[in-house]
Amino acid sequence: MMEAVHEDIVIVGAGIAGLTTSLGLHRLGIRSLVLESSDSLRITGFAFTTWTNAWKALDAVGLGDSLRANHQRLYGSAATSTISSGAKGHEVRCLQRKLLLEALSNELPSGTIRFSSKVVSVEESGFYKLVHLADGTILKTKVLIGCDGVNSVVAKWLGFKNPTFTGRCAIRGCVDFKRSHGFAPKFRMFVGKGFQSGFIPCNDQTVFWFFTWTPSGQEKEIEDNPTEMKRLVLSKLENAPDEIRGIIENTDLDGIMLSPLRYRHPWELLWGNISKNNVCVAGDALHPMTPDIAQGGCAALEDGVVLARCLAEALLKEPGGEKGEREECKWIEMGLNKYAKERRWRSIALISIAYMVGFIQQGDGKVMHFLRDKVSAYLPGLRFKMADFDCGKLSIS
Repeated sequence: MMEAVHEDIVIVGAGIAGLTTSLGLHRLGIRSLVLESSDSLRITGFAFTTWTNAWKALDAVGLGDSLRANHQRLYGSAATSTISSGAKGHEVRCLQRKLLLEALSNELPSGTIRFSSKVVSVEESGFYKLVHLADGTILKTKVLIGCDGVNSVVAKWLGFKNPTFTGRCAIRGCVDFKRSHGFAPKFRMFVGKGFQSGFIPCNDQTVFWFFTWTPSGQEKEIEDNPTEMKRLVLSKLENAPDEIRGIIENTDLDGIMLSPLRYRHPWELLWGNISKNNVCVAGDALHPMTPDIAQGGCAALEDGVVLARCLAEALLKEPGGEKGEREECKWIEMGLNKYAKERRWRSIALISIAYMVGFIQQGDGKVMHFLRDKVSAYLPGLRFKMADFDCGKLSIS
Protein backbone atom coordinates (compact mmCIF):
# COMPACT_ATOMS: atom_id res chain seq x y z
CA MET A 1 0.00 0.00 0.00
CA MET A 2 1.32 3.45 -0.95
CA GLU A 3 2.41 5.61 1.99
CA ALA A 4 -0.05 8.35 2.81
CA VAL A 5 0.89 12.00 2.24
CA HIS A 6 -0.15 14.24 5.13
CA GLU A 7 -2.25 17.34 4.43
CA ASP A 8 -3.92 19.31 7.23
CA ILE A 9 -6.97 20.35 5.20
CA VAL A 10 -8.18 18.69 1.99
CA ILE A 11 -10.95 20.31 -0.03
CA VAL A 12 -12.47 18.13 -2.75
CA GLY A 13 -13.59 20.18 -5.76
CA ALA A 14 -12.26 23.43 -7.26
CA GLY A 15 -15.67 24.91 -7.91
CA ILE A 16 -17.20 28.00 -6.32
CA ALA A 17 -17.59 26.55 -2.81
CA GLY A 18 -14.19 24.83 -2.76
CA LEU A 19 -12.18 27.81 -3.97
CA THR A 20 -14.07 30.28 -1.78
CA THR A 21 -13.42 28.12 1.28
CA SER A 22 -9.74 27.78 0.40
CA LEU A 23 -9.35 31.51 -0.22
CA GLY A 24 -11.18 32.33 3.01
CA LEU A 25 -8.79 30.07 4.93
CA HIS A 26 -5.80 31.59 3.11
CA ARG A 27 -6.94 35.10 4.06
CA LEU A 28 -6.90 33.90 7.68
CA GLY A 29 -3.42 32.40 7.36
CA ILE A 30 -4.42 28.76 6.98
CA ARG A 31 -3.20 26.54 4.14
CA SER A 32 -5.39 23.98 2.36
CA LEU A 33 -5.07 21.62 -0.59
CA VAL A 34 -7.84 21.67 -3.22
CA LEU A 35 -8.31 18.52 -5.31
CA GLU A 36 -9.88 18.92 -8.75
CA SER A 37 -10.75 15.87 -10.87
CA SER A 38 -10.48 17.70 -14.21
CA ASP A 39 -7.25 19.01 -15.70
CA SER A 40 -8.28 22.68 -15.48
CA LEU A 41 -10.83 24.93 -13.80
CA ARG A 42 -14.41 23.85 -14.57
CA ILE A 43 -16.42 26.58 -16.28
CA THR A 44 -19.57 24.50 -16.89
CA GLY A 45 -22.63 26.72 -16.64
CA PHE A 46 -21.03 29.84 -18.19
CA ALA A 47 -22.64 32.42 -15.87
CA PHE A 48 -25.10 32.79 -13.02
CA THR A 49 -27.10 35.55 -11.36
CA THR A 50 -25.42 36.96 -8.28
CA TRP A 51 -27.66 38.66 -5.74
CA THR A 52 -26.80 40.94 -2.83
CA ASN A 53 -25.94 38.02 -0.55
CA ALA A 54 -23.34 36.77 -3.04
CA TRP A 55 -21.65 40.17 -3.30
CA LYS A 56 -21.42 40.36 0.49
CA ALA A 57 -19.60 37.01 0.41
CA LEU A 58 -17.31 38.18 -2.40
CA ASP A 59 -16.54 41.36 -0.46
CA ALA A 60 -15.69 39.19 2.56
CA VAL A 61 -12.94 37.39 0.59
CA GLY A 62 -11.77 40.62 -1.06
CA LEU A 63 -12.93 40.05 -4.64
CA GLY A 64 -16.14 42.07 -4.89
CA ASP A 65 -14.80 45.27 -6.45
CA SER A 66 -12.59 43.60 -9.09
CA LEU A 67 -15.50 41.44 -10.29
CA ARG A 68 -17.97 44.34 -10.26
CA ALA A 69 -15.74 46.11 -12.78
CA ASN A 70 -16.47 43.45 -15.43
CA HIS A 71 -20.18 42.86 -14.79
CA GLN A 72 -23.08 45.26 -15.24
CA ARG A 73 -25.49 45.89 -12.43
CA LEU A 74 -29.02 44.94 -13.47
CA TYR A 75 -31.65 47.60 -12.89
CA GLY A 76 -34.83 45.97 -14.01
CA SER A 77 -36.77 43.04 -15.35
CA ALA A 78 -39.13 42.66 -18.25
CA ALA A 79 -41.04 39.98 -16.34
CA THR A 80 -41.50 41.72 -12.98
CA SER A 81 -41.38 45.18 -11.49
CA THR A 82 -38.00 46.87 -11.74
CA ILE A 83 -35.35 45.52 -9.42
CA SER A 84 -34.50 48.96 -8.04
CA SER A 85 -38.07 49.71 -6.99
CA GLY A 86 -38.99 46.12 -6.11
CA ALA A 87 -36.14 45.68 -3.65
CA LYS A 88 -34.40 48.89 -2.74
CA GLY A 89 -30.69 48.47 -2.12
CA HIS A 90 -30.30 45.06 -3.76
CA GLU A 91 -27.30 44.39 -5.99
CA VAL A 92 -27.91 42.01 -8.89
CA ARG A 93 -25.42 41.13 -11.63
CA CYS A 94 -24.82 38.23 -14.00
CA LEU A 95 -21.38 36.89 -13.11
CA GLN A 96 -19.32 34.88 -15.58
CA ARG A 97 -18.28 31.66 -13.88
CA LYS A 98 -14.90 31.55 -15.62
CA LEU A 99 -13.94 35.01 -14.38
CA LEU A 100 -15.07 34.16 -10.85
CA LEU A 101 -13.09 30.91 -10.67
CA GLU A 102 -10.02 32.57 -12.15
CA ALA A 103 -10.27 35.44 -9.66
CA LEU A 104 -10.54 33.00 -6.76
CA SER A 105 -7.71 30.75 -7.95
CA ASN A 106 -5.37 33.66 -8.78
CA GLU A 107 -5.48 34.77 -5.14
CA LEU A 108 -4.43 31.34 -3.86
CA PRO A 109 -0.78 30.39 -3.29
CA SER A 110 0.87 28.38 -6.05
CA GLY A 111 0.28 24.64 -5.61
CA THR A 112 -2.98 25.03 -3.67
CA ILE A 113 -5.01 23.39 -6.46
CA ARG A 114 -4.04 19.90 -7.57
CA PHE A 115 -5.65 19.09 -10.92
CA SER A 116 -6.36 15.63 -12.38
CA SER A 117 -6.98 14.39 -8.84
CA LYS A 118 -10.17 12.35 -8.74
CA VAL A 119 -11.25 11.08 -5.32
CA VAL A 120 -12.51 7.49 -5.45
CA SER A 121 -13.01 6.67 -1.76
CA VAL A 122 -12.64 7.89 1.81
CA GLU A 123 -11.39 5.72 4.67
CA GLU A 124 -11.10 6.33 8.41
CA SER A 125 -7.79 6.13 10.25
CA GLY A 126 -8.49 7.12 13.81
CA PHE A 127 -9.48 10.77 13.80
CA TYR A 128 -7.76 11.24 10.43
CA LYS A 129 -9.30 10.49 7.05
CA LEU A 130 -7.50 8.70 4.22
CA VAL A 131 -8.49 10.14 0.85
CA HIS A 132 -7.81 7.71 -2.01
CA LEU A 133 -7.24 9.17 -5.48
CA ALA A 134 -7.66 7.45 -8.84
CA ASP A 135 -3.90 7.61 -9.50
CA GLY A 136 -3.18 5.61 -6.34
CA THR A 137 -2.19 8.57 -4.17
CA ILE A 138 -3.41 8.48 -0.56
CA LEU A 139 -3.79 11.71 1.42
CA LYS A 140 -4.05 11.65 5.20
CA THR A 141 -5.94 14.67 6.49
CA LYS A 142 -7.33 16.03 9.72
CA VAL A 143 -10.05 18.02 7.90
CA LEU A 144 -11.95 16.80 4.82
CA ILE A 145 -14.33 19.18 3.03
CA GLY A 146 -16.52 17.93 0.18
CA CYS A 147 -17.26 20.59 -2.43
CA ASP A 148 -17.47 17.98 -5.17
CA GLY A 149 -20.88 18.77 -6.64
CA VAL A 150 -24.13 16.87 -7.06
CA ASN A 151 -22.37 13.50 -7.37
CA SER A 152 -20.25 14.11 -4.27
CA VAL A 153 -18.16 11.22 -2.96
CA VAL A 154 -17.88 12.99 0.40
CA ALA A 155 -21.66 13.56 0.69
CA LYS A 156 -22.17 9.86 0.01
CA TRP A 157 -19.65 9.02 2.76
CA LEU A 158 -21.67 11.21 5.14
CA GLY A 159 -24.79 9.20 4.28
CA PHE A 160 -26.58 11.49 1.83
CA LYS A 161 -28.48 9.98 -1.08
CA ASN A 162 -27.94 11.03 -4.68
CA PRO A 163 -29.92 14.19 -5.56
CA THR A 164 -33.39 13.65 -7.05
CA PHE A 165 -34.19 14.44 -10.69
CA THR A 166 -37.01 16.99 -10.89
CA GLY A 167 -38.19 15.85 -14.33
CA ARG A 168 -37.03 19.17 -15.76
CA CYS A 169 -33.91 20.05 -17.75
CA ALA A 170 -32.08 23.27 -18.52
CA ILE A 171 -30.29 24.40 -21.65
CA ARG A 172 -27.84 27.21 -20.94
CA GLY A 173 -25.87 29.35 -23.31
CA CYS A 174 -23.52 32.31 -23.38
CA VAL A 175 -22.71 34.50 -26.37
CA ASP A 176 -19.94 37.08 -26.74
CA PHE A 177 -20.93 39.55 -29.46
CA LYS A 178 -17.36 40.95 -29.60
CA ARG A 179 -18.98 44.39 -29.65
CA SER A 180 -21.72 46.21 -27.80
CA HIS A 181 -24.89 44.10 -27.93
CA GLY A 182 -27.13 47.08 -27.27
CA PHE A 183 -29.30 45.43 -24.59
CA ALA A 184 -30.17 47.43 -21.52
CA PRO A 185 -28.99 45.95 -18.20
CA LYS A 186 -32.29 44.20 -17.54
CA PHE A 187 -33.37 40.62 -17.01
CA ARG A 188 -35.80 39.45 -19.70
CA MET A 189 -37.98 36.43 -19.05
CA PHE A 190 -40.41 34.49 -21.24
CA VAL A 191 -42.82 31.92 -19.85
CA GLY A 192 -44.72 29.57 -22.16
CA LYS A 193 -46.55 26.28 -21.98
CA GLY A 194 -44.28 24.07 -19.88
CA PHE A 195 -41.14 26.21 -20.26
CA GLN A 196 -39.46 29.40 -19.14
CA SER A 197 -36.51 31.24 -20.59
CA GLY A 198 -34.40 34.16 -19.46
CA PHE A 199 -31.79 36.49 -20.97
CA ILE A 200 -29.31 38.43 -18.82
CA PRO A 201 -26.45 40.73 -19.93
CA CYS A 202 -23.17 40.10 -18.10
CA ASN A 203 -21.56 43.23 -19.51
CA ASP A 204 -21.95 45.31 -22.67
CA GLN A 205 -20.66 42.48 -24.91
CA THR A 206 -21.77 39.21 -23.31
CA VAL A 207 -25.26 37.79 -22.75
CA PHE A 208 -26.13 34.68 -20.74
CA TRP A 209 -29.38 32.84 -21.43
CA PHE A 210 -31.23 29.82 -20.11
CA PHE A 211 -34.20 27.69 -21.09
CA THR A 212 -35.86 25.21 -18.70
CA TRP A 213 -38.53 22.70 -19.71
CA THR A 214 -39.91 19.24 -19.07
CA PRO A 215 -38.58 17.01 -21.86
CA SER A 216 -40.61 14.37 -23.62
CA GLY A 217 -39.17 11.07 -24.82
CA GLN A 218 -38.12 12.41 -28.22
CA GLU A 219 -36.39 15.48 -26.79
CA LYS A 220 -34.14 13.37 -24.56
CA GLU A 221 -32.18 12.46 -27.69
CA ILE A 222 -30.77 16.02 -27.99
CA GLU A 223 -28.61 15.72 -24.88
CA ASP A 224 -25.29 15.63 -26.75
CA ASN A 225 -26.41 17.61 -29.77
CA PRO A 226 -26.03 21.42 -29.38
CA THR A 227 -27.51 22.00 -32.86
CA GLU A 228 -30.74 20.30 -31.81
CA MET A 229 -30.69 22.14 -28.48
CA LYS A 230 -30.58 25.45 -30.34
CA ARG A 231 -33.36 24.34 -32.68
CA LEU A 232 -35.57 23.33 -29.75
CA VAL A 233 -35.15 26.66 -27.97
CA LEU A 234 -35.83 28.64 -31.12
CA SER A 235 -38.97 26.63 -31.82
CA LYS A 236 -40.31 27.28 -28.31
CA LEU A 237 -39.48 30.99 -28.57
CA GLU A 238 -41.07 31.47 -31.99
CA ASN A 239 -43.17 34.36 -30.64
CA ALA A 240 -40.29 36.11 -28.91
CA PRO A 241 -38.88 39.36 -30.39
CA ASP A 242 -36.31 38.97 -33.17
CA GLU A 243 -33.58 40.50 -31.00
CA ILE A 244 -34.08 37.75 -28.41
CA ARG A 245 -34.08 35.00 -31.02
CA GLY A 246 -30.92 36.60 -32.38
CA ILE A 247 -29.14 35.90 -29.09
CA ILE A 248 -29.82 32.18 -29.50
CA GLU A 249 -28.85 32.19 -33.17
CA ASN A 250 -25.55 33.97 -32.42
CA THR A 251 -24.53 31.47 -29.74
CA ASP A 252 -21.69 29.18 -30.84
CA LEU A 253 -22.37 25.47 -30.46
CA ASP A 254 -19.60 25.11 -27.86
CA GLY A 255 -21.37 27.82 -25.90
CA ILE A 256 -24.48 25.68 -25.29
CA MET A 257 -24.98 22.93 -22.73
CA LEU A 258 -27.82 20.83 -21.35
CA SER A 259 -28.17 19.54 -17.80
CA PRO A 260 -30.90 17.76 -15.83
CA LEU A 261 -32.21 19.73 -12.85
CA ARG A 262 -31.67 17.93 -9.55
CA TYR A 263 -32.29 18.83 -5.93
CA ARG A 264 -31.83 17.35 -2.48
CA HIS A 265 -34.96 16.59 -0.49
CA PRO A 266 -35.03 19.25 2.26
CA TRP A 267 -35.77 16.68 4.96
CA GLU A 268 -32.43 15.00 4.23
CA LEU A 269 -30.73 18.14 5.53
CA LEU A 270 -33.02 18.20 8.53
CA TRP A 271 -31.84 14.79 9.76
CA GLY A 272 -28.62 14.20 7.81
CA ASN A 273 -25.00 14.85 8.72
CA ILE A 274 -23.82 18.10 7.13
CA SER A 275 -20.73 17.49 9.24
CA LYS A 276 -19.46 14.43 11.07
CA ASN A 277 -16.31 14.50 13.18
CA ASN A 278 -13.77 16.19 10.86
CA VAL A 279 -15.74 15.90 7.59
CA CYS A 280 -18.32 18.25 6.07
CA VAL A 281 -19.85 19.28 2.73
CA ALA A 282 -20.57 22.62 1.05
CA GLY A 283 -21.96 23.97 -2.21
CA ASP A 284 -23.86 21.59 -4.49
CA ALA A 285 -22.58 18.65 -2.45
CA LEU A 286 -24.68 20.05 0.40
CA HIS A 287 -27.68 21.79 -1.19
CA PRO A 288 -28.23 20.99 -4.87
CA MET A 289 -31.25 23.05 -5.89
CA THR A 290 -33.19 24.11 -8.97
CA PRO A 291 -32.16 27.44 -10.54
CA ASP A 292 -35.56 29.10 -10.10
CA ILE A 293 -34.45 31.66 -7.50
CA ALA A 294 -30.88 31.87 -8.86
CA GLN A 295 -29.26 31.07 -5.50
CA GLY A 296 -27.12 27.96 -6.12
CA GLY A 297 -23.87 29.79 -6.80
CA CYS A 298 -24.70 32.53 -4.31
CA ALA A 299 -25.24 29.97 -1.54
CA ALA A 300 -21.93 28.28 -2.41
CA LEU A 301 -20.16 31.61 -1.85
CA GLU A 302 -21.92 31.98 1.49
CA ASP A 303 -20.88 28.42 2.46
CA GLY A 304 -17.24 29.18 1.73
CA VAL A 305 -17.11 32.27 3.92
CA VAL A 306 -18.98 30.69 6.85
CA LEU A 307 -16.96 27.46 6.67
CA ALA A 308 -13.60 29.25 6.49
CA ARG A 309 -14.53 31.39 9.49
CA CYS A 310 -15.80 28.49 11.62
CA LEU A 311 -12.82 26.29 10.79
CA ALA A 312 -10.31 29.06 11.42
CA GLU A 313 -11.83 29.69 14.84
CA ALA A 314 -11.11 26.03 15.63
CA LEU A 315 -7.64 25.78 14.12
CA LEU A 316 -6.24 29.02 15.51
CA LYS A 317 -6.55 27.79 19.10
CA GLU A 318 -2.86 26.81 18.74
CA PRO A 319 -2.73 23.60 20.81
CA GLY A 320 0.61 21.96 21.45
CA GLY A 321 1.89 18.46 22.19
CA GLU A 322 -0.08 15.22 22.37
CA LYS A 323 -2.79 16.71 24.55
CA GLY A 324 -2.94 19.62 22.12
CA GLU A 325 -3.66 17.32 19.18
CA ARG A 326 -6.60 15.78 20.99
CA GLU A 327 -7.83 19.24 21.84
CA GLU A 328 -7.42 20.32 18.23
CA CYS A 329 -9.50 17.37 17.05
CA LYS A 330 -12.24 18.39 19.46
CA TRP A 331 -12.14 22.01 18.32
CA ILE A 332 -12.25 20.99 14.65
CA GLU A 333 -15.36 18.93 15.27
CA MET A 334 -16.96 21.81 17.15
CA GLY A 335 -16.04 24.24 14.37
CA LEU A 336 -17.60 22.09 11.66
CA ASN A 337 -20.68 21.53 13.83
CA LYS A 338 -21.03 25.30 14.15
CA TYR A 339 -20.81 25.64 10.36
CA ALA A 340 -23.45 22.91 9.90
CA LYS A 341 -25.75 24.62 12.38
CA GLU A 342 -25.41 27.96 10.58
CA ARG A 343 -26.07 26.48 7.14
CA ARG A 344 -28.72 23.83 7.82
CA TRP A 345 -31.87 25.97 7.90
CA ARG A 346 -30.57 28.40 5.30
CA SER A 347 -29.99 25.47 2.92
CA ILE A 348 -33.39 23.93 3.66
CA ALA A 349 -35.14 27.24 2.94
CA LEU A 350 -33.27 27.81 -0.35
CA ILE A 351 -33.91 24.29 -1.68
CA SER A 352 -37.61 24.37 -0.72
CA ILE A 353 -38.39 27.82 -2.11
CA ALA A 354 -36.47 27.20 -5.34
CA TYR A 355 -38.39 23.99 -5.94
CA MET A 356 -41.74 25.62 -5.13
CA VAL A 357 -41.13 28.62 -7.41
CA GLY A 358 -40.12 26.35 -10.29
CA PHE A 359 -43.09 24.07 -9.72
CA ILE A 360 -45.52 27.00 -9.83
CA GLN A 361 -43.91 28.86 -12.72
CA GLN A 362 -43.47 25.89 -15.01
CA GLY A 363 -46.36 23.64 -13.99
CA ASP A 364 -48.97 22.83 -16.63
CA GLY A 365 -52.72 22.28 -16.44
CA LYS A 366 -55.65 24.43 -15.37
CA VAL A 367 -54.95 24.19 -11.65
CA MET A 368 -51.33 25.27 -12.09
CA HIS A 369 -52.31 28.13 -14.42
CA PHE A 370 -54.83 29.32 -11.81
CA LEU A 371 -52.24 29.03 -9.03
CA ARG A 372 -49.60 30.83 -11.09
CA ASP A 373 -51.98 33.71 -11.85
CA LYS A 374 -52.80 34.07 -8.15
CA VAL A 375 -49.28 33.95 -6.70
CA SER A 376 -47.01 35.20 -9.52
CA ALA A 377 -47.02 38.72 -8.08
CA TYR A 378 -45.49 37.38 -4.85
CA LEU A 379 -42.67 35.32 -6.42
CA PRO A 380 -40.22 38.22 -6.93
CA GLY A 381 -40.60 39.03 -3.25
CA LEU A 382 -39.47 35.51 -2.34
CA ARG A 383 -36.34 35.95 -4.45
CA PHE A 384 -35.55 39.26 -2.78
CA LYS A 385 -36.14 37.76 0.65
CA MET A 386 -33.70 34.92 -0.03
CA ALA A 387 -31.13 37.46 -1.29
CA ASP A 388 -31.52 39.56 1.85
CA PHE A 389 -28.92 37.58 3.79
CA ASP A 390 -25.48 38.42 5.13
CA CYS A 391 -23.01 35.57 5.70
CA GLY A 392 -20.81 37.90 7.74
CA LYS A 393 -17.13 38.83 7.59
CA LEU A 394 -14.17 36.49 7.60
CA SER A 395 -12.74 37.98 10.79
CA ILE A 396 -12.80 35.74 13.87
CA SER A 397 -13.08 36.67 17.53
